[in-house]
Amino acid sequence: MKIRINGNSVRLRLSQSEVIKFVNEGLVSSNCNFGTGILTYQIKKGEFPSIFANMENQTISINIPNSLAANWDTDFRVGFDNMDSTGLYILVEKDFQCLKPRTNEDESDLFPNPQSILNSYD
Repeated sequence: MKIRINGNSVRLRLSQSEVIKFVNEGLVSSNCNFGTGILTYQIKKGEFPSIFANMENQTISINIPNSLAANWDTDFRVGFDNMDSTGLYILVEKDFQCLKPRTNEDESDLFPNPQSILNSYD
């Protein structure tokens, strides 16, 4: 799972196996070591009224309503977004393979890029 924070927005991108785990188990998390501290970021589903985020004990949680998570692993939705009550813009997406391969980057678990499928018909 990748996280990008820019100003008052946060974006999570999930690989195929992470999307499947999220839909089936309801929680996916990752850690990043910062010196003596660890930042944990996670996405979890539950009986939430809308998408929102919170942070406690060096853990960023992106909370997704069950209704949005349902079937995300098998449908064509790229993701979902919301601006929560604090004004934080939250975007959660499937992570796609790059159109041009990058050295030293394993993209084997990423979703096929829709642009590569369209380009194959040219």
